[in-house]
Amino acid sequence: MNRREPLGIAVIGAGRMGADHVRRIDRTIGGARVAAVADVDAARAEAVAADIEGCTAHTDPAAAMAAPGVDAVLVASPGPAHEATLLAAIEHDLPVLCEKPLTPDAASALRVMEAEQALGHRRVQVGFMRRYDAEYVRLKALLDSGQLGRPLMLHNRHRNVASPPFFTSSMLITDSVAHEVDATRWLLGHEITAVTVLRPAASAGAPEGLRDPQFVVLETDGGALSDVEIFVNCGFGYQVQAEAVCERGTARIGDGHALVTNMAGRWGGTITQDWSERFAQAYDDEVRAWVDSTRRGEVTGPGVWDGYAAAAVCEAGVRALENGGRVEVDLVDRPALYR
Repeated sequence: MNRREPLGIAVIGAGRMGADHVRRIDRTIGGARVAAVADVDAARAEAVAADIEGCTAHTDPAAAMAAPGVDAVLVASPGPAHEATLLAAIEHDLPVLCEKPLTPDAASALRVMEAEQALGHRRVQVGFMRRYDAEYVRLKALLDSGQLGRPLMLHNRHRNVASPPFFTSSMLITDSVAHEVDATRWLLGHEITAVTVLRPAASAGAPEGLRDPQFVVLETDGGALSDVEIFVNCGFGYQVQAEAVCERGTARIGDGHALVTNMAGRWGGTITQDWSERFAQAYDDEVRAWVDSTRRGEVTGPGVWDGYAAAAVCEAGVRALENGGRVEVDLVDRPALYR
């Protein structure tokens, strides 16, 4: 593409995530502008677009993509709506940044993959923003350097203050552990081959019927194990932590000890309360990198294969949650486009 003028973006979905991306594009990053906003709620789309000069509001994603000045698409609508939007964007050969999940299941992700392969080149980046978080980037670089030797285990903790009222037990896997699934694949450079989900007694702080917390074990084709404590009603804060255990040492991120106070006979710090605070810079850096690579005519971030692999692993995880025991992950052969 190699362009000088700002990249015109259609943002699909004007809820909390979509509105935050609109703000980010309009006020924080350079080289792009919001050209159109779409949401099933017309009033919400109009409210988000109202303060942006030249931005049009729509209820139909296809209309937003066809709006004047649109060069690329950012998808922030609910997961079940992603497939139709992605297929339309691919049909029009538009670059896309799609918030995770790519699609809610492996079958629909495969349909998106087939459409992109038919196009003949990559167009879709998936929003696994932890790949842009400074701490995760440093951990990845350290593991890739080989200084610690071969990674043997990866311990992950993912805690939320409270779950949304619509959260189900399977969503702990598909909406939360999905991040650790991608982080495991990316940090270790392995594919995940099997999933086991263990279910301790439910916390008294969890809504009735919600299996929270859960303990997930991921096996990889590189011989490593990755475990995830997912606890979405911990009550005290939002924490995302990871520790790599390697042959010659360990490395840990996410302790959040950037500021420690000493006062009145006590020492301590603060705990972030949600993802928008913890990963604000990662989202900025992710969207900025996507805009910059798109303007160069490149796709550089996690793609459709990564979204498909995460969906397949999460499907296996949901089966393991529901039926107990170890469930193997069934992946298709990786197409040449994604090697």
